[in-house]
Amino acid sequence: MDINNLEYNTEREKLIIPEYGRHLQKMINFTVAIEDREERNKVTKSIIAVMGNLQPHLRDVPEFQHKLWDQLFIMSDFKLDVDTPFPVLTKEKLQERPEPLDYPQNFPKYRFYGNNIKRMIDVANSWEDGDLKNALTFTIANHMKKCYLNWNKDTVEDSVIFDHLFELSNGKINLKGSTEDLTDSSNLLRGSNKKKKHTNTNNSGKKNYRSRGKKRY
Repeated sequence: MDINNLEYNTEREKLIIPEYGRHLQKMINFTVAIEDREERNKVTKSIIAVMGNLQPHLRDVPEFQHKLWDQLFIMSDFKLDVDTPFPVLTKEKLQERPEPLDYPQNFPKYRFYGNNIKRMIDVANSWEDGDLKNALTFTIANHMKKCYLNWNKDTVEDSVIFDHLFELSNGKINLKGSTEDLTDSSNLLRGSNKKKKHTNTNNSGKKNYRSRGKKRY
């Protein structure tokens, strides 16, 4: 064995997608150099079949074949000129930056209510006057009171909630003169504390029934 002719990985061409291995990369490089287009197309389809066999866990992934063809063009450094069943992936297309997503930019005045409260108020505004709208309105007001108490941890007058609801609804929901009271603050806090206690019990209050001295196999 001639150690002078040993080939080290550090001296070899860097693999573009290492998961496929060096032999497949050499097959693609060989295909790029084929002059006859018909023969090049034939060899390319064989390479696609091999790539599919190397990643069987992706067979159920949508557009699996499309993914393989895109990877093939990437590994050929976009030099492979063949007939494809999908649009040819170019280097410019791959490096193209996606359009920024339009995230909702909401900056509510009363952050402790959250954005969902404003959506609920908008829904209530779209309903016709009646018992159903009144029920929804008071449900929203009670939820606002609960959110306020979670933030304030003390107490809050119904009039404060009614003022905030009037403001957030742009004056369309007015409960300032209502004779109906919201749920008492102590009841709302008690319900919140029960939920926290139940959560803590499930997480850290489990008893250990393991018998002492008993061997575990």
